[in-house]
Amino acid sequence: MKRMIGRVSFVLLTLILIGVIAIVMIKPSVFSTNQQADVSLVKDRLVELTELTTLKYEYSNVIVSRNTTSVSLIGLKDVKLAEAIKLIEYSGYLKAGTDLSNMEVSYNDTTEQLNVTVPHSTILDNVANTDDAKVTDVKGTIFSDYPSQLIFDEINKEKAKMEKTKIDQGLLTEADERIEAFLTEFLKNSGYETVAIEFK
Repeated sequence: MKRMIGRVSFVLLTLILIGVIAIVMIKPSVFSTNQQADVSLVKDRLVELTELTTLKYEYSNVIVSRNTTSVSLIGLKDVKLAEAIKLIEYSGYLKAGTDLSNMEVSYNDTTEQLNVTVPHSTILDNVANTDDAKVTDVKGTIFSDYPSQLIFDEINKEKAKMEKTKIDQGLLTEADERIEAFLTEFLKNSGYETVAIEFK
């Protein structure tokens, strides 16, 4: 009876030992596969949240637009006949951010760090609400001519100026900082204790 118990104990210990060895050998690949699946899932979720990382700057602007009507007379230079001055008030917005579908996500098993590389921010939208624009006559006569297209041309020129001004003032840098803060907080809340965000 004692021999039987001894043999059973030996068999059980052998099976346990084989099981432990199998787990040790299989565990890294299983965890690695699960980690890769988790990283892929995190990337998909982040792409869906792209809009939350976008920095929006809203503004109102006023333009003083002048247009001169001239006539040509024989033997004389163009003679100024009339001048039209318009006050153009409009609002608009700039959106700065990055395309998270182009980010790279990887996990370092050794350091247990999640590494995320995203493109630097760019201007995603530059919109002027021309439908709500208000145009006021400041000066004009029956001889003055002010084409409607000139209003849109003036607004488009100001849009470009506004974009350059805000970029010079650090809008894209601020957008990068917002993205880094958002991604870091989101990923830590998702269970990753160590996160590194890089821009390329």
